[in-house]
Amino acid sequence: MLSWFGPSCSVDIVFEDSKRRKTVEVSKDNSEKDSLLLYHANETVAGQIELKLKSGTKSILHNGIKVELIGQIELYYDRSNTYDFTTLLLDLAQPGELTSDITYPFKFPNAEMAYESYVGQNVRLRYLIRFTINVRKSISNITKEQEFWVNVFQPEPEINNSIKMEVGIEDCLHIEFEYNKSKYHLKDVVIGKVYFLLVRIKVKHMEICLLKRESTGTGNNIYNESETITKFETMDGAPVRGESIPIRLFLSGFDLTPSYKNIHNKFSVRYYLNLVLVDEEDRRYFKQQEITLWRKAPAKKKDKSKKDADAAENFQQVPVEKSDS
Repeated sequence: MLSWFGPSCSVDIVFEDSKRRKTVEVSKDNSEKDSLLLYHANETVAGQIELKLKSGTKSILHNGIKVELIGQIELYYDRSNTYDFTTLLLDLAQPGELTSDITYPFKFPNAEMAYESYVGQNVRLRYLIRFTINVRKSISNITKEQEFWVNVFQPEPEINNSIKMEVGIEDCLHIEFEYNKSKYHLKDVVIGKVYFLLVRIKVKHMEICLLKRESTGTGNNIYNESETITKFETMDGAPVRGESIPIRLFLSGFDLTPSYKNIHNKFSVRYYLNLVLVDEEDRRYFKQQEITLWRKAPAKKKDKSKKDADAAENFQQVPVEKSDS
C-alpha cells in the first residue's frame, strides 16, 4: 500500500481482500520487484480510498471526486502516449468542500478485464485503480494510482492437432519430427520424436530451443524482440538411418505467458520450438515450428464435507455369513 504525499492531503488505496489474495512479483524499470495483487478476468474489484488532510490544511475545494479502473497499454519507445482499452468510472463526490478525513468505498462488479497483464521488452499491459480529486482553482489535480495484476484463464482448445513435418537437404539429410500437439498450457509437457530417414552428413549433436518472439507497433514502426527461453541438447553423436530420438520438455520450470495475438492492435507474443542440427564443421541446420501457449484454470478443490459424503455413499458393508450350528 503506497501513499501520495501532496501539499494538502495523503491518499491510500486499500483493496477489499488484500490480506488473503495472492500476489505476483513484477519487475520494474529499475530492476526492482513490485508485489501486485492478483485478480482474474471478470472478478469484482473493490476496496476503499482513505483520504487524510495534512496538518494545517483546513479544507480542499473541489469540482468532483472520482475513481477509475483502467486497462492500459504502454509502448516503451513511445512513453508519451498510453492507450486505454478499458475505463470504468465511479463518481465518489459531487463538487464541494473537504473539511475532514474521509473514506470512500468503491466497487467494480464483474469488471471486464479481457487481456492478461504483461511486462515485456518493449511493451507492458497493466491494470490500475486511479483516484482523482479535481481541485478547484488549481493547475493540477490530486491523483493516486495503484496497479494490480490480471490473469485470464482460457478454455481447453477443442482442436489440438499434433505437429508432423518432414524437412531436409536433398540427397544429404532427411528427417521427420513430430510433436504430440500444437497447443500447450503453461504447466504442460512437450513430447515429441525426431526420426532420421536419411543421414549423409556428419551430425555432431542436436538441440531443441524454446523461443519467445515479441512484436510491437504497427505499419512501419514494428519492433521485434526474440528471447531464448531454454536450450538443451537432445542428442550427442552421429545418428544413423532409422534412428528415433525422443523429446521431452517440461514447461512448468519457466516463466511463460500465454501466446498473445494482436492485442488491441498493439503487440503480439509468439512461441516457437526450434530444432537445430550441428555438423562437425559447426554448420547449423534448423527448423522452427510455432506452438500456442494458454493458461489453464486450476483444478477445483473438492469440499471436505463433500468428500466425506461421497466416501460414506460409496462405502459398502460386507455381509457376514451365518454358520449353521
